[in-house]
Amino acid sequence: MENYLIAVDLQNDFVTGALGTAEAEAILPAVREKILSHRGPVIFTRDTHSPDYLSTQEGRRLPVLHCVKGTPGWEIVPQLADLVKKKNALVFDKKTFGSTALASYLREREGEIGAVELIGLCTDICVVSNALTVKAFLPETPVSVDARCCAGVTPEKHAAALETMKSCQIAVTE
Repeated sequence: MENYLIAVDLQNDFVTGALGTAEAEAILPAVREKILSHRGPVIFTRDTHSPDYLSTQEGRRLPVLHCVKGTPGWEIVPQLADLVKKKNALVFDKKTFGSTALASYLREREGEIGAVELIGLCTDICVVSNALTVKAFLPETPVSVDARCCAGVTPEKHAAALETMKSCQIAVTE
């Protein structure tokens, strides 16, 4: 049984770009250390939009053009980009907050998975969405989130998302 590590949306636009925060920047050393020390499979996700993002439902509610496929903001941050190759990581591009493709991929390997841990950005949007999706697809698999390796849109929303995940039987390590 292998433990999977999911690194959610650690992209330039969420760290130093259009939607970047100091909190997102601050977690990068811990994230790098966590990925490097992880002994099982590592999977990255990338928030992926097209240039017409602002005309989508999400774009109308969050009118900030970000993570447009092929742009620098869409790329994994330079502090972690080398780890995709070094850890032979899969990368799932996702058009929405939670990735059913990722959850389906994990469900196909359910018998091989001991646990799933998530880290990344933003705790209150894509981390919580993916954690809940994975939990729904793998209800008997332990799912956890490392709070030290996550950052939310604000510290308050980060804390609220952690509480929501705890309520949904997702273990939160701090």
